[in-house]
Amino acid sequence: MAASLIKATRIDGVANSGMGNFAMFLLAAFTQSLFAMESAKTESAAVAAIDDEGSLIQLAAPANRIISLAPSLTELIYAAGAGDKLVGVIAYSNYPEAAKSLPVVGQHDMLDMERILALQPDLVVAWLSGNPRASVRNLRELGLNVYVAEPKNLESIPSHMERLAILAGSESIAKPAAENFRSRLRTLDHRYRNKAAVRTFYQVWDKPLISAGGNELINDIISLCGGRNIFSNIDRVAPKVSKEAVLVRDPMVIIASGMDIERPEWLDEWRNWPAVNAVANNKLFFVPPDLVQRHTPRALQGAEIICAQIDLARSTLPGSSN
Repeated sequence: MAASLIKATRIDGVANSGMGNFAMFLLAAFTQSLFAMESAKTESAAVAAIDDEGSLIQLAAPANRIISLAPSLTELIYAAGAGDKLVGVIAYSNYPEAAKSLPVVGQHDMLDMERILALQPDLVVAWLSGNPRASVRNLRELGLNVYVAEPKNLESIPSHMERLAILAGSESIAKPAAENFRSRLRTLDHRYRNKAAVRTFYQVWDKPLISAGGNELINDIISLCGGRNIFSNIDRVAPKVSKEAVLVRDPMVIIASGMDIERPEWLDEWRNWPAVNAVANNKLFFVPPDLVQRHTPRALQGAEIICAQIDLARSTLPGSSN
């Protein structure tokens, strides 16, 4: 740009005069100023964000070739307005629809390192607790920029949208989306925070019987809705529990997800225990797993469903006004 401006500038009839020397001095100063402006512009294109390991991820310019190593992170990248910059995703990245057509770089626990390198990413978004740590370390040792994410609760979702948007240069899209998420979250919190607690059993699978512990997204959702996860005292993710442990805790509502968008048949097996509060009051519900088991903006859709289901169970409490 500076060179073209220099070429386009004429100083007529003054090259051999004192005035000409002064004009040349002005031109030199102007040129130096232009180069300084362009240098500052280049430096301002650099972006940086802190990931969930506390590492500062610095890029000379916003990323244009991104690889996601978890289905939930794929969704977050799209939500951050950077879906068009994705060049590779992990298996089961099935939302939004456009993600299904992207190259797959392995399973979350078995990365195809050769494929990842061949795609020449300028940013890899990894899953802290889901991807093999040795593989993530190898990616860094090979010179790739790796942003490590571990969304832990609903509040962390918009934060990741904003940080990923900084690295991808899509802040104008992510900022209003993140604020909309926070606004909807505040609305749900305000609506249910003072309602009576409802004993809630969330069932992931039947054989083995798997629930949700206290450090999972679903526990956060249940708490938001004024429910009380009957296994919140368990720190493990997706803990195996016994049927006896469920019966003794006598849940007021049983919510199942299963593996796909269809209501699992095994949910109705609880009807064999008619004394359980949830069974006696016919409060057996289903919620699609992708809405409550992925840390993405869709988690609020799942939360709205679960809050309504818990509220129906709350209506059976003595003296309830629901």
